Amino acid sequence: MEKNTKAPDFTLLNAENKDISLKQYLGKWVVLYFYPKDNTSGCTREAVDFSSLNSNFSRENAVIIGISPDSQKSHTNFINKQSLTIELLSDPDHVVAEMYGVWEKKKLYGREYMGIVRSTFLINPDGFIQEIWNKVSVAQHAETVFQTLCSLKR
Repeated sequence: MEKNTKAPDFTLLNAENKDISLKQYLGKWVVLYFYPKDNTSGCTREAVDFSSLNSNFSRENAVIIGISPDSQKSHTNFINKQSLTIELLSDPDHVVAEMYGVWEKKKLYGREYMGIVRSTFLINPDGFIQEIWNKVSVAQHAETVFQTLCSLKR
């Protein structure tokens, strides 16, 4: 993925088992973030941070969508346990993660495996990618995305 290119459309199920498509958010800014796994420390911090800023994003005509390979049931438990206010979508076959180039070979304790590389895409109301963060460090990330959104809107 590159900045200023059309964001690939997709349709995935949310925690309530409803189809959510990127195209339904045309006319709004979209913070599309990919994360490895529900209820892990970094992913929880990121989701909580985005949720805490959700009303600020809403005031700026932006929605926040998180995508992971976890099931809808896992998302429901994660949302309830952490009181999340953002949309989480299930990509169990990592089709969308592959479309966005975030399904990659990773290494942990010498073991190689395929997984999500934590990444965020800021998509403008016309459906074009305006900013990309790859290999995200969770600390202050949600705030950075919000500040970037505000500066792009000026």
